[in-house]
Amino acid sequence: MTVRASPSVAILYPGDRSARDRADATASRFAPLFAALHAAGVRAEPAVYQDDFVGEVEAQLQRVRVVLVWHNPLEGGRTRQVLDAMLRRIAARGVFVSAHPETILRMGTKDVLVEVRDLPFGSDSHRVASLAQLEQDLPRRLALGARVLKQHRGHSGMGVWRIEQLAPEYFGLRHAQRGSQPEEGPFAHVLARLAPYFAGGGHMIDQAWQPRLREGMVRAYLVRDRVAGFGHQAVNALYPAQRGEPAPEPGPRLYSASQDPRFQLLRRRLEEEWVEQLRARLGLAAADLPLLWDADFLLGGEEGTDESHYVLCEINVSSVAPYPESATAEIVEAVRVLLASA
Repeated sequence: MTVRASPSVAILYPGDRSARDRADATASRFAPLFAALHAAGVRAEPAVYQDDFVGEVEAQLQRVRVVLVWHNPLEGGRTRQVLDAMLRRIAARGVFVSAHPETILRMGTKDVLVEVRDLPFGSDSHRVASLAQLEQDLPRRLALGARVLKQHRGHSGMGVWRIEQLAPEYFGLRHAQRGSQPEEGPFAHVLARLAPYFAGGGHMIDQAWQPRLREGMVRAYLVRDRVAGFGHQAVNALYPAQRGEPAPEPGPRLYSASQDPRFQLLRRRLEEEWVEQLRARLGLAAADLPLLWDADFLLGGEEGTDESHYVLCEINVSSVAPYPESATAEIVEAVRVLLASA
């Protein structure tokens, strides 16, 4: 009898009981990655996850050597608390987890903006620990210009607000989540809208507004410390609209390979300087860098100024998808290197 070898890699992504029972690598949204791994001689299987069957998934993951995780910080109203605890146990048993929950906490939350604010890609950013601190500090900063307040962990624009002072004691707000409408009111309204993000010990990051947002956001996709592709998008969700008009819809993100000539300066800075500076500042070893992560950049300064000034807006580590096709081969090669060194 032929004994079939166990898979070396599992790709974990969220789904319900039915999705797990009928999991099919060829039908999942990661089908191209599964196919590329298979073509490279790497056996991989889907690990559909939900808290309700965490024990079942944990038992599955103990059989593999590498787990690639795609799971948002908030999914179906649930946090990653149960998942992260399980991934920590798996990692402690010698399975390589990307991204490891500790790495996510260090580089994949909005707190990273405060950590790197004095680095070449940083900006004026502050940690706001409580609603009382917000009430004390925000008016002074708003008097100097618009700000963007971000809950420390989230995705898809959730908990990201642009706030500006329109007149004495009167403010404008816009939530970045799709479908949100502009709002106006006194500072008490600002406090009321942001109060939920401080519940249960939560906090926010206050970052200076970047007026060149409408020139587009560049997302650099990295495999460990190398750029594997780019995504360029017109991000309109926070850009000021005419009074009474709805927030404009964001433009599509257009993907390109790492050789895109428009972004070679950004690529060189990331690969030659910035990733190393980021890693050193966050206390991460080279082996801690995720197999796939991305960093969002806006052009800094005023319109018509230095085209080489990039400002970091956030780093995504928890669930980087979709991503450029060019990144697939880089991910596969990184997995092969991991398996060969284990």
